[in-house]
Order: sequence, then structure tokens, then C-alpha cells
Amino acid sequence: MKKLLSSLFETFRDFIETVFLALALFVVVNTFIAQLHQVTGNSMLPDFHDGEYLVTDKVTYRFREPKRGEVIIFKAPEAPTRDYIKRVIGLPGESVELREGRVYIYNRSHPDGFTLNETYLRPKTLTEGKKFLPAGKRYIIPPENYLVFGDNREVSSDSRTWGTVTKEEIVGRSLARLWPPSAFTFIARAEYSE
Repeated sequence: MKKLLSSLFETFRDFIETVFLALALFVVVNTFIAQLHQVTGNSMLPDFHDGEYLVTDKVTYRFREPKRGEVIIFKAPEAPTRDYIKRVIGLPGESVELREGRVYIYNRSHPDGFTLNETYLRPKTLTEGKKFLPAGKRYIIPPENYLVFGDNREVSSDSRTWGTVTKEEIVGRSLARLWPPSAFTFIARAEYSE
């Protein structure tokens, strides 16, 4: 009987150690390496749907800056306890103007500007101005700030309404879609012809 109790105690202790180690590993991974996020709402249609689960890479932006076309997760400016998903449109130091339903970018390489060719948008999508970034007004993005838009421009609450996102507010970049399994894919950065 004493041997049985000792064996049960050893098994229980091993189980507790394993659970503790697994929880510690989960906390480290979730805090510093990757995190699971659920898409809520329709602001990123047609590519990202309500209820999908994405893996967020939390390491990359420690070594480099976000790039135009990447889909990022960040703390919502109007509700910092929530995370938003949007696409990086404008980079620090650039000027952005919304004109005739299109996005125009002005930077050192293109002082006369270029039209952002957004192939991921639904056909005939117009990018209308809103409160923070009205149509026809050129906006200069401050250092360490990014302009982010939802792909479903008609319904998206994004930088056009509430302004830029600081690098500090960015949680990470969307790396892969995990759920539903039939939609599993790695998320590529949009490429633009400038």
C-alpha cells in the first residue's frame, strides 16, 4: 500500500510539473513569439472573414519596420483593450492623399506621387475620405507612425477615421490563417507596382 501511494504521488507530481511547464511555455510563446487572434467583423473582406483565427508573429518587428501591404494586428486606438486587424498603407515620412476614390503615395522615391494599385480590394472599390483623412487633403505621416486601412473600405473603421497607429501599438504581423482548416494559408504581403 505504501508503495502504491508513493507511486501515485510520483505520477501526480510528474503530471503537475508537466502542466506547469506547458503553461510556462505557453505564456512565453504567447507573450514574446506568437499569438492567436480571431478576426471580428467584416472590415478585411474579401480576404479575411469574421471568425477566422490567425497566428500573429510578434518577433519580426523587433528586427525590422513594418512594410506596406503587410496585414498587422494592433491595439485599437479607440479601445486599447481590443486588437484590430488592418493593412499597412502609408509609412513614416510619406504623404498620403485620397483622390477620386484612389490612394496616392508621395515619398522620396516618388515626389510626384504614385497611385497605390490595390489588387486585393473588390472590383470597383472606392477609398473615400473620412473624418481624420478627408478626400483631397494630403497628410504627412509622422515618424514611427503608420496609416492602416481595412480592405473592405465601405465598412472599415481605420486610419481615415481615427488617425495613425504608432509602432508601439503594433502587436505583430499576421503570419498564417489557422482556422477554418480548409482556409489554412500563410499570409503574404501585398506587392504594389509603383
